[in-house]
Amino acid sequence: MFALLAFLAGLLIGSFLNVCIFRLPRDLSVVTPARSFCPHCEKTIAWYDNIPVISYFVLGGRCRHCQARIQLRYLLVEIATGVAFAVCVAYLGFTLPALKYAIYSAIMIALIASDLEERILPDEFTLGGTVVGLAFSLFVPLEHYFAAMFIPFSWGERWQSFGESAFAAAVGSGSIWLVGWLYMKIRHREGLGFGDVKMIAMIGAFVGLRLSLMTLILASIAGSVLGLAYIKLTKKDASTYELPFGSFLGATALIVALWNDVIAVAK
Repeated sequence: MFALLAFLAGLLIGSFLNVCIFRLPRDLSVVTPARSFCPHCEKTIAWYDNIPVISYFVLGGRCRHCQARIQLRYLLVEIATGVAFAVCVAYLGFTLPALKYAIYSAIMIALIASDLEERILPDEFTLGGTVVGLAFSLFVPLEHYFAAMFIPFSWGERWQSFGESAFAAAVGSGSIWLVGWLYMKIRHREGLGFGDVKMIAMIGAFVGLRLSLMTLILASIAGSVLGLAYIKLTKKDASTYELPFGSFLGATALIVALWNDVIAVAK
């Protein structure tokens, strides 16, 4: 029952994420207009046409007014967010850790979709997410590895956890920034957007250094293999094609965190 309620809550949050994914890259407010509108005909969408998942199938995946096709992304984001919320609550219960990883999942899903669609990683999710991750570290302790060597034990677990969160955000983002800087110096063109740097800082703030570095390594491997395969299959120009690395980073971060800090912990 709890997992079902979390799934329904996730569908609602997923619906809001779709608003953010469309509006934030276009510098539009997510508050006004309060009602969603069709991006093709700009007609306001009625409440009964904006019910998560259900409305998509009732409308046959098309706008009621202009019959333009509704992107499949809207449906996938809602379902993915609902499933992520359900997994967090099913394994961790109605707890603060479950809330932390539900929020983390929602941010990752939004970033994956935004990077795939617009090649943009909005600061509202990356920088805002970093602040949220740091705040959660004070109440949901991170495993202590590196920062604990520099923070006195007498400060207590809460501040050691916060130090680990801040340290992971700084080291993770610093390392990927250095890679991008070296690439620029060697190839004389940008190979990594600064949005990716801010995104890895957010991941580190939420999950700590060990899992953030694991995420970075696995995402780099996945991006290289799948990205090159996609370029070959679609016959795109490898020298100019902009790989949505943030999407690989987000998908890997989501899987790694849910497996290590939600599913494995509960077992």
